[in-house]
Amino acid sequence: SYFGDKSSCVENANTLNLTSSSSVRGLNSTCIGKTPLSSGRSGCRSHTPLMGYSATSSSAVSAHTVASVIVAVVEGRGLARGEVGMASIDLKNPEIILSQFADNTTYAKVITKLKILTPLEIIMSNTACDAGSTTKLFNLITEHFKNVTFTTVQRKYFNETKGLEYIEQLCASEFSTIFMEVQSKYYCLAAAAALLKYVEFIQNAVYAPKSLKVRFQGSEKTAMIDSSSAQNLELVINNRDSRNGHTLLGVLNYTKTPGGSRRLRSNILEPLVDAETINTRLDCVQELLQDEELFFGLQAVISKFLDTEQLLSVLVQIPKQDTVKTAESKIANLIYLKHTLELVEPLKAALRSCNAQLLKAYYNSLEDTRFGIILEKITTVINDDARYTKGCLSMRTQKCYAVKPNISEFLDIARRTYTEIVDDIAGMITQLAEKYGLPMKTSFSSTRGFFIQMNADCSTLPNGQLPSEFTKITKMKNTYSFTSADLIKMNERCQESLREIYHMTYVIVCKLLNEIYEHIHCLYKLSDIVSMLDMLLSFAHACTLSDYVRPEFTDTLAIKQGWHPILEKIAMEKPVSNNTYLTEGNNFVIITGPNMSGKSTYLKQIALCQIMAQIGSYVPAEYCSFRIAEQIFTRIGMDDDIETNASTFMKEMKEITYIIQNANDKSLIIIDELGRGTSAEEGIGICYAACEYLLNLKAFTLFATHFLELCHIDASYPNVENYHFEVQHVRSSAGNKEKIAYTYTLSKGYTEEKNYGLKAAEVSSLPSSIILDAKEITNHIAKQILHRQKSTPEMMKQRAAYHLAMRLVQTARNSRLDTDSLRVYLKALKKKYEASCPAPGKNDEQ
Repeated sequence: SYFGDKSSCVENANTLNLTSSSSVRGLNSTCIGKTPLSSGRSGCRSHTPLMGYSATSSSAVSAHTVASVIVAVVEGRGLARGEVGMASIDLKNPEIILSQFADNTTYAKVITKLKILTPLEIIMSNTACDAGSTTKLFNLITEHFKNVTFTTVQRKYFNETKGLEYIEQLCASEFSTIFMEVQSKYYCLAAAAALLKYVEFIQNAVYAPKSLKVRFQGSEKTAMIDSSSAQNLELVINNRDSRNGHTLLGVLNYTKTPGGSRRLRSNILEPLVDAETINTRLDCVQELLQDEELFFGLQAVISKFLDTEQLLSVLVQIPKQDTVKTAESKIANLIYLKHTLELVEPLKAALRSCNAQLLKAYYNSLEDTRFGIILEKITTVINDDARYTKGCLSMRTQKCYAVKPNISEFLDIARRTYTEIVDDIAGMITQLAEKYGLPMKTSFSSTRGFFIQMNADCSTLPNGQLPSEFTKITKMKNTYSFTSADLIKMNERCQESLREIYHMTYVIVCKLLNEIYEHIHCLYKLSDIVSMLDMLLSFAHACTLSDYVRPEFTDTLAIKQGWHPILEKIAMEKPVSNNTYLTEGNNFVIITGPNMSGKSTYLKQIALCQIMAQIGSYVPAEYCSFRIAEQIFTRIGMDDDIETNASTFMKEMKEITYIIQNANDKSLIIIDELGRGTSAEEGIGICYAACEYLLNLKAFTLFATHFLELCHIDASYPNVENYHFEVQHVRSSAGNKEKIAYTYTLSKGYTEEKNYGLKAAEVSSLPSSIILDAKEITNHIAKQILHRQKSTPEMMKQRAAYHLAMRLVQTARNSRLDTDSLRVYLKALKKKYEASCPAPGKNDEQ
């Protein structure tokens, strides 16, 4: 069967309220399996509300003037829970919008996005809507969109490989850069596969190849970082070794809970764009750094929390059939829940005297009476000292004695029996030890149950062998593990009695859970608070290990003595620090310098600092101010491989096309070399043209290049600044050999290093005649180019006027100077302007 088409049941009732579980159950039992895709499509269409809603149907237009969007939503499972993929298509408009983002347990982003889309129909996987195990996401969506048709599709149709195939097949070629964006975004691809399959099915038509517009949209209120930029910048995965912690996540991750670490990861991949929210986070980090007691107090409480989100998801699921395993896990989860709720009071105590707005808000959220109500209900049934412990045997004991005595007489009897069996086992092993005179002791493992362990050297055993009644003997170094036939029987009796205990406890636990379900939503708030506090503590912890500074948010990107955070972790010492300065008037920086002088590191460092600032962390610098970036693009050459020249060039072109198509005035663009995979003339041409396009945007762009010809673009565009990395020439004491010493320091102007490629060639064993020839030809070409690119006095005057105007605008916007200081500053500006203008008499010389 293909679709569990819920809509068939809904049509007659004329309502689409699917919130109660009974209605969902009714729907499922009536519909699933009714509409095989292969046979009798028309039969299906007769009970699909969308049957007449093809893009051309006039009745459709009159019936639904607004809603014509179909959305497929899919959520990751297990550790990827909270990662949501969405694909939507408007039946009146051939455009597919894909989005994938990490959301928290309230699913605010999903709901926001769906609200913006106002869908006609929502498709979800049948595993999300199955009666008895509906996911929180499904329940929330049905609650918020009561008048929207819901359709379930079998999980197998949410297939990411199929989704990518569909997009390749249907996406119009001018939007083909979408592949770079969504290649690794599996959930939105899976949603796209199910959506397109379904739409083709209900429309009874297929889309023409290469006919659709496909675009990817990050989530609202977050900056967009495409997957190749995330990879280039090594945000969460190291490019050389995926298990290596030398990533931005590795630098900042001192979280104590799984939820905190998930939140940090999703924040790094999707930084915030709202300065107010970022500053509220920074206030918290500042307070944590200033108040040591608060920092250690909070850290001590937070580290005791388990995976609250995971716990919640298990608690709200009602298993279809009751097995010993489900009983055991439910009991364990109730103990975990008690453990979690008991931490609410210590958490409140730690937050009691804080001043930051966000921390106060969290304190008030914890005042929620529901935490107390749930804990009270639990403690009436569950023992006060039942708690989460490490070790399978102690946890087994905790589960056994979780329920208080005198609640169920049969349970008390079963527990006495269990205790007697365990005592008998211990007694039996003691007897065996005495009988054979061997140092035996009782051990336990979850797979073997109780068994005997003994530390003894082989030589101490009679004939070097264990007595014959012992079986299943294993030996590691001097430790023997074994059992006996009687012990196996005892273990079976023990298991039997445990099953009885678990079963009776489970009945009591289920009854208790039913009473607390109505209050359980406060736990979503708790898990949100815990993960957020964990992340903020992690930021504060990272600051204590290095001299980070609090960032400011203005319209300028200014970093004083900033350094690369990951490099610091690798080198174990502070790297060379450098300044960065970009404004609206100087928004394009060209960086030159020999190979290995530090260009790529510097560029990545700026992007990493920007991301750190936008997630609410302190930044590795002496002072920093950022303009909020809505998108961060990088084009960084990873494969400098001669053999793959052609593909390198095509990759470069795809990446720059993607940037040009998507960049806006609020972007941060980092380009580390462009046009190297083709001839120098064409490479320079492509670079020049790409620069001219980007120069017309107000985006902040940093462009590293070996094409020194590109530096002269500043003659035509006053918003370009040239910088270079300095190197020093050191003569070796032995003789005439000259070596290059890298300073890794950024200076104004373009590099004075001429022909550093030729210098590299000299070191190799190329014949000197060839090198001399190469030098001569290079000089000749350079003279010709220089001749064409002289600045005229008129240009210099215009440039000086432009810089003066930009400085004045900036001063008017941001100045905090008093009148006298301002007068001094303005006089200095005037002097600088006059010095930059060519003197009138010098025209002829120039």
